[in-house]
Amino acid sequence: MTIQGKDEDTLGRRLRLGMVGGGRGAFIGGVHRMAARLDDRYELVAGALSSDPARAHASAADLHIAPERSYAGFAEMAKKEAARPDGIDVVAVVTPNHLHFAPAKAFLDAGINVICDKPLTHRLEDALALQALVAKTGLVFGVTHTYTGYPMVRQAREMVVAGELGEIRVVQVEYAQDWLTTRAEDSGNKQAEWRVDPARSGAAGAVGDIGTHAFNLAEFVAGGEVESLAAELTSFVVGRRLDDNAAMLLRFADGARGALWASQVAPGNENALRLRVYGSKAGLEWAQEQPNTLLLTPFGEPPRLIRRAGAGASAVAAHASRVPAGHPEGYLEAFAQLYRDLAEQIVAQKAGRQPDPASLLVPGIEAGVRGMRFITAAVASSHANAGWTKL
Repeated sequence: MTIQGKDEDTLGRRLRLGMVGGGRGAFIGGVHRMAARLDDRYELVAGALSSDPARAHASAADLHIAPERSYAGFAEMAKKEAARPDGIDVVAVVTPNHLHFAPAKAFLDAGINVICDKPLTHRLEDALALQALVAKTGLVFGVTHTYTGYPMVRQAREMVVAGELGEIRVVQVEYAQDWLTTRAEDSGNKQAEWRVDPARSGAAGAVGDIGTHAFNLAEFVAGGEVESLAAELTSFVVGRRLDDNAAMLLRFADGARGALWASQVAPGNENALRLRVYGSKAGLEWAQEQPNTLLLTPFGEPPRLIRRAGAGASAVAAHASRVPAGHPEGYLEAFAQLYRDLAEQIVAQKAGRQPDPASLLVPGIEAGVRGMRFITAAVASSHANAGWTKL
């Protein structure tokens, strides 16, 4: 089992991390901070943690950030951190969707690497602008599609690439939750409020929030790109302005066919992300709520259960594992895997060497753009009565 630690950091120190968003009352900011700390590769030293300056500075004090490195806005933070001899190496952008583009652009312009929550931006044109800027600067840019960090997801991808499933024919992915079954946005739930607001979430609701995860997982494991889709987006809760349920068919460029279901109004489902991939030789199944196992079903043979650290687990799974067999790894560890791999990419860049190839599975700017193309196509298709729409 490979565990990268700070002794492998050729800089001789932890990476200096800054954060935009993620202050008091924010959910995902705390997750990013836990993920960054887990493998001891980062130290949070600066932040513009809220659009409210008072809340920003109070949040920084909570996190023991020095007062002079607590900023009222991201523009000031990018400028001042870039000018410091001990400025941040990388920034995490953990704001609502409509506030991803401007901070990401500001830090790229300042020569600072970026880790951005998903979906990449509010609009496709902004995503394309960031893609061009990343290409121009050569900086590291990671998008936190958490589920690509799970050991068994990476093993599933490896098995597909190795041809163990044969020619991929069918891809089925679903992501079901129930937390928006009623009008949670009217109850003071901050997470619900912005996710159902087009001005902050974008053109899609469930599709942008969890559908992008399902889409990314399908392409990540199955290997092919979705060429076109036919989608029906529905708002079941009366008065809700964005979709809370989406069903769609997928056509992959390599000939595979698929289906995607994303719902936040499915009672009894907490975080039920599930992927099934079927080829001419075998099938694979993985479920996020039981993440340490992968079901392999070779045609005409008994099913085989592969455990994260047991017989049948591969080196790529070991790279993304931390604890011995029998001790489960889950969401926070998967999130931390993205941070660990991005640390390796950033350190390698600074040291002028090639990164460990195993660290390159983190979704980057291209995956972020793919997610925005997916959202745009799904919304357009639904408006066209579920007509087939190219990405």
